[in-house]
Amino acid sequence: MPEGPTDLELRRRNFKGQQSTVQSRRQQAVCVRRAYKRYGTKSNPCVILDGLNMTVPKGCIYGLLGASGCGKTTLLNCIVGRKRLNSGEIWVLGGTPGSRGSGVPGPRVGYMPQEIALYGEFTIRETFKYFGWISGMTTEQIEAKIDFLINFLMLPDADKQVKNLSGGQQRRVSLAATLIHEPELLILDEPTVGVDPLLRQSIWNHLVEITKHGRTTVIITTHYIDETRQAHLIGLMRGGYFLAEESPERLISHYGADSLEDVFLKLSVIQNMGKKRRSSILQSVTDSIHVPVGAVNEAAVLDDEVGEISGEFGDNISMSSRSGKRVSIAPEPAETIPPELPPEEEAETHFTDYLKVVKLDHMKTLIWKNFLWMWRNIPMMAFIIGLPVMQTILFCMTIGHDPKNIKLSVVNKEINYPKEHCQIHYNDCNATALSCNYLDYVTKNYSLILQYYATEDEARETVERGKSWGMLVVPENFSDSLRSRLDNGRDVPEWDLANSVIDVYADKSNENIATYLTRDLIFGFHGYFSSFLSTCDIDPKIAGLPLRWERPIYGVGEPDFTDFAAPGVVLTIIFFMAVALTSGALLLERNEGILERSLVNGITGTEILFSQVITQFVIMLFQTTMVTVVAFVLFQLTQNGNWVALLGLATLGGVCGMCFGFVVSCVCDTERTATYLALGSFLPIVMLCGIIWPIESMSEYLKWIANVLPLTQATESLRCIIARGWGMTVPSVYYGFISITIWIFIFLTISILVLKFKKG
Repeated sequence: MPEGPTDLELRRRNFKGQQSTVQSRRQQAVCVRRAYKRYGTKSNPCVILDGLNMTVPKGCIYGLLGASGCGKTTLLNCIVGRKRLNSGEIWVLGGTPGSRGSGVPGPRVGYMPQEIALYGEFTIRETFKYFGWISGMTTEQIEAKIDFLINFLMLPDADKQVKNLSGGQQRRVSLAATLIHEPELLILDEPTVGVDPLLRQSIWNHLVEITKHGRTTVIITTHYIDETRQAHLIGLMRGGYFLAEESPERLISHYGADSLEDVFLKLSVIQNMGKKRRSSILQSVTDSIHVPVGAVNEAAVLDDEVGEISGEFGDNISMSSRSGKRVSIAPEPAETIPPELPPEEEAETHFTDYLKVVKLDHMKTLIWKNFLWMWRNIPMMAFIIGLPVMQTILFCMTIGHDPKNIKLSVVNKEINYPKEHCQIHYNDCNATALSCNYLDYVTKNYSLILQYYATEDEARETVERGKSWGMLVVPENFSDSLRSRLDNGRDVPEWDLANSVIDVYADKSNENIATYLTRDLIFGFHGYFSSFLSTCDIDPKIAGLPLRWERPIYGVGEPDFTDFAAPGVVLTIIFFMAVALTSGALLLERNEGILERSLVNGITGTEILFSQVITQFVIMLFQTTMVTVVAFVLFQLTQNGNWVALLGLATLGGVCGMCFGFVVSCVCDTERTATYLALGSFLPIVMLCGIIWPIESMSEYLKWIANVLPLTQATESLRCIIARGWGMTVPSVYYGFISITIWIFIFLTISILVLKFKKG
């Protein structure tokens, strides 16, 4: 680890990205002289900056104080390299945060955020191991520190899960995870919230002890302003600007105040003294304040958002106005020209360092963490694994099968309804009611339910009221007219042609049922009429169409929609379950602050992605195997191809879904936006990739879009494998593998770039 300079230094023109007037260089030079004189940091100059001036000498405790929303947490995120400045510079431990070899983000910094940012399912010991390992500690070193931290912070047994601790205990575990690797720079964002006074004093005593010999530098923010009297240096911040930076004792004496809270109140009022309109409360407070000579320097226009004293430091006092001056508070200037920034210390690098995409110890720790989290959430993992299996079972049981028990209304004028009923005579060529034989045939072979009515009006009413899917009307002389067509051939009378036809009035509001009904009636008539011709010693081929359907080259003689939709549905289930799994895991870590904390500790976005790929791949592989076994073994869907090719393509579909899930979690900040993005992508992929309808039926413009979607080529490839039995030598098959592999690399690249550059 390269040695850093003795100061952490920060330079920025305007912390909130707003235009401001610069403080005079002579006023800023006071910081240099003060730091040199008090802390003996002669070899490392203070950084010159505009609008915001912060210098933390090595080995000191720096208290960063300010009301909520003034920018403390944002400033700390800039120091650890997780947010960018709009302008200016930050200089930390010898270099710019994020530069190679700087250790920032990394093990040289310990960061405790405002959130708990811990895995609730982990024990205290496992939590310490995780943060210790990613900081480069060995297991022996971690075990040696556990007892001390537990006793020091009054924590319960080390094998107790974090989620079972109280809020105060969880914050203490979070603090311990920051202290465990003894970083050079310790950044604590409100570490004593919810901690009892005795333990709070113990924590401050420990901070004083570890900074005593200059080994550690501490930056701390807190709600309890007076506890920072133990800090060596404090900075009072308001509205993105510093009001003062000095030791607590000097601030109290300089402004004639009784406490630091009074100092902050007075400085806030002084900052607003340039306003034209002031409330009576503000006027009375201002009149009672003694302002030291040279303490006020009008610098810039005051924004409305800083015209209120609020938050941790007293009651709200409205000071809002649309015009006024921002004032910067500083002691009298000195005639000192501040030096420039020291040169950045560059760590020695080798050529092989540029080839290291990930660190093996980080990868082992992250993979251990991911699998441990899964093990501690067995019910959730069982649901995640079982859900695609249940979806596949539902698909195989519900989609593509012939509809059953379709109701039809029948008006048969060949019988005297309701006095006479159909007499079935299959073996009688001279039967008087052939319509009865036909209707009985389709009822038995095609699972139709026939309901007889006396008049057409009654039958039509049942269809109009949705109680029947169609109406059949059989003419009075149907049987005789049908025999006349057979006997007379081309000389059949015209009235016999008209009376030998059964009229069908169908409800086509449901196209699928109407199509199946049409098929059943036509195929049923062909089957019955062929048997009738045989009874009359007539060749049944006379009733056939002049087309002969031979054995199909691919597929079966009577295909169903299940076999057609199976490839796309299987890929879609695997793809979107992987999306939900990976996006949910990363968003959970991000929203609880764990992801940010890991990144500050030196974990890279690439390492997080690759560790998730490895762990989620195991789950996804199990999901894929279960889905394919259920679909093609249990329900025996058509599978004429190679099992290795089938499983390989399905696995690639899952990996592609994982990578798309990474993109969703990296781009979106909340579960709601991630859900919207995932749902918004679901329907276009399902409709355009040929799952529910062939892409050949689309317009030419949509075909171009459909052909480049992740699952389009893969669906066609899988259909060729399982329905046609084709192998990898056929272009239609390997195009699917190539297409989905390209999308995997595209999604991974987008995820890495977003993680790298999206720092706020």
